[in-house]
Amino acid sequence: MKRPIALAIALLAAVVLPLAACSSDGSDGSAAPDAAATDSPAPGEASAAIAFEEGRTVIDVRTPEEFDEGHILGAERIGLADADFTDRIAELDADGAYVVYCRSGNRSAQAAAQMRDLGLDVLDGGAMDDMVAAGWDEGE
Repeated sequence: MKRPIALAIALLAAVVLPLAACSSDGSDGSAAPDAAATDSPAPGEASAAIAFEEGRTVIDVRTPEEFDEGHILGAERIGLADADFTDRIAELDADGAYVVYCRSGNRSAQAAAQMRDLGLDVLDGGAMDDMVAAGWDEGE
């Protein structure tokens, strides 16, 4: 009877001790955020930074009113909600490189997807704030 108990204890120890050793760093098991991950730019900001470095043509897909309140210097406005949006992006130079932005990043994502469907080289710059954070100058 002592032999099966000793065997059970040995097996239990063989399983439990290695598991305990894996978490013996004194932490409570929750992962702290990685410093590099928290300092990383948002996806729109990252695309805007790449576009800035590459000197891409900037397209603002917001409304005329939003554009008039302020926009990226040199941006061309082709509003996503405009009736001629599809026609206007179809007229863009197929060899060009573009970055699109809007107020929050939603419309720019939609516009970028439509432009990619046409075979255009486009990055989603996200929100205008992302573009400014990436180094683009704001115009009025």
